Amino acid sequence: MLIPGAEPFFFPGGPVGCLLLHGFTASPQVMRGLGLHLSRAGWTAIGIRLPGHGTTPGDMNRVRWQDWMLAVEDGVHMLRNTCEKIFLLGHSTGGALALTYASDHPVDGVVGISTLLHLPDDPRFKLLRRLPFPIRLRIFSWYTRSTPFLKKGPPHWYDWDAHKEYIAYPVNPTGAIIELRHLLGELGRALPEMACPVLLVHSQNDETIPISDAEEILARLGSREKRMVAVEKSGHVLPLDAERETLYHHAEAFIRSRIEK
Repeated sequence: MLIPGAEPFFFPGGPVGCLLLHGFTASPQVMRGLGLHLSRAGWTAIGIRLPGHGTTPGDMNRVRWQDWMLAVEDGVHMLRNTCEKIFLLGHSTGGALALTYASDHPVDGVVGISTLLHLPDDPRFKLLRRLPFPIRLRIFSWYTRSTPFLKKGPPHWYDWDAHKEYIAYPVNPTGAIIELRHLLGELGRALPEMACPVLLVHSQNDETIPISDAEEILARLGSREKRMVAVEKSGHVLPLDAERETLYHHAEAFIRSRIEK
């Protein structure tokens, strides 16, 4: 059963299409405000629901990272039916999906928001790093079967009213963490192949994904047109937090600069 408020959204507009991708354990709701803003600019905006999200945490443990990528592809195909230009805007894991997809498919630009390149450190797994990779993988696979969910840490927000509206699972499904690790491996290989323009927006005070991830992505991107905007008064969930309007402004300006060329 779908969580109320976690539905995908579609705001029809002109021949510029924007595909909005939410993050790990979240839902399209996190990108809805940005989608509305882009729609008011006259553009078509679609917010898809990634497989395994917006229902129950157990559903995430039954999907693969390729399922998320296929959902991105389906969203792009929907936009191409009516739109001449396509932009991908992704938050966190959604940003990783957008960049990975764009490395191998023609799109007109990518906006990566609080995008991760490395899995966040978890003290429960620090000792595993000293072991050979095959042993680490076997231990982690056993752990995911015996412990299907990991409790999330305390939330970090600047706009606590917005936090009350945030729709996401309260736990991290461990099987899906393995899939996320595979996706990030693909992202690392894809970055040098990127050719389309990229805008990264990241908070210097993101306690989930450090801004160093965005800096490394920027440095490794093959795109000639790339830049990063750093904000200060937001946590990881930048599309909903206190500086969301700043994000909206930069995303709109980036897309407008591409379609006016």
